[in-house]
Amino acid sequence: MLNRPSTPLQEDRVHSEELFRGRFLHAFRDTVRLPDGAQAVREYVVHPGAVMVIPMLEGPDGNLRAVMERQFRYPVGQTMVEFPAGKLDPGEATLACAQRELREETGYRASQWARLGVLHPVIAYSTEFIEVWLAKGLTAGERALDGGEFLEVFDIALDPLFHACMNGEITDAKTLVGAFWLQNHLQGRLPVQWQQVPAPESMP
Repeated sequence: MLNRPSTPLQEDRVHSEELFRGRFLHAFRDTVRLPDGAQAVREYVVHPGAVMVIPMLEGPDGNLRAVMERQFRYPVGQTMVEFPAGKLDPGEATLACAQRELREETGYRASQWARLGVLHPVIAYSTEFIEVWLAKGLTAGERALDGGEFLEVFDIALDPLFHACMNGEITDAKTLVGAFWLQNHLQGRLPVQWQQVPAPESMP
């Protein structure tokens, strides 16, 4: 296993101090004991976890297209191109979250789902993980955006999508990873297990 070190690397918590508790983020400053016995300070954000969905459509020419979003991201001051994504609600399963976010943000429901994997986007200062799902068998419907949420939904052919990832038009980390996994899946290097998943009855 690549993550099994040949020498001790683990850091152990000695003391934890809460710095900030907001509606979404929860920040801490911890004192930790290093492998050599010295102490250091680690500041980090506790995140509930999230999902990202790669929704696949068949275009009029029979070729696959991906459903994506444009959304202004205030911290970086830019409109970003991303796959649909969102954070987990308390106690929510990742697939249920993926179904909900796809429906709320794009209006689409999907009849087939496959888990691609999980990524940790900001390991230096956050506990966040993002589970990535493929979705196909899409049916269009009405969106149900959260209050204060503004985004634009569009679909794109895969070659222009992969080119945009390589030329710097797309810089969102989770979307770059998702596009890489999607490309490898389509080339047969990343097999997945598809499952038929009806939309939850409680979903609008």
